[in-house]
Amino acid sequence: MTTVLSFSFNPVAENTFIVFDNETREAIIFDPGCSTPAEEQRLVSAIESRQLKPVQLINTHCHFDHVFGNAFIKDKYGLKLGIHELEAPILEMAPVVVNMYGLPPMTPSPPADYFIAEGDVVTLGSSTFSVLFCPGHSPGSICFYHQEEQYVIAGDVLFAGSIGRTDLPGGDHQTLLGSIMTKLLPLPDETVVWPGHGAATTIGKERRTNPFLT
Repeated sequence: MTTVLSFSFNPVAENTFIVFDNETREAIIFDPGCSTPAEEQRLVSAIESRQLKPVQLINTHCHFDHVFGNAFIKDKYGLKLGIHELEAPILEMAPVVVNMYGLPPMTPSPPADYFIAEGDVVTLGSSTFSVLFCPGHSPGSICFYHQEEQYVIAGDVLFAGSIGRTDLPGGDHQTLLGSIMTKLLPLPDETVVWPGHGAATTIGKERRTNPFLT
């Protein structure tokens, strides 16, 4: 069994996730958005207090708010960074975009150590996550589906009552809708959606009530 820990970080309230195996204590850190020393320490304290062993660092996509903490986490725990190949230029541009928004300068993220593609399987202890390619919000957005425990780490693809914005470089509204309709909505109703911003929801609730999908 796994546990999902959620943290809201940085000026745009991005959700960072630690997913860990309850037996091995191995953990995946998804989208570390920690942008200040206090936020970094909050993440470290959560890891240390639970005696977790971070083994993977993964970005669902590489907009700046999801990669603020990449350099810190990679250096702190000696992890390799995995992203979708199409996100490499987005990752490289993140510090420039931060400056455009008038935010404090960020430590540039190191480049990816490896690429993750649809059809790949991510292993954590005895659990596996299926990789779903869901472009539209960003060119290489990927989601991670735990079929046995019925949840998905969804990045900024689908939110409670909303969907990812598509007015950023590489975004496309119809592509995003297609990704949601073909990759996420076919999942069982009870599947919990852990989004990149805001509260968790379920596939069934979004299928019934999300105004962008009904």
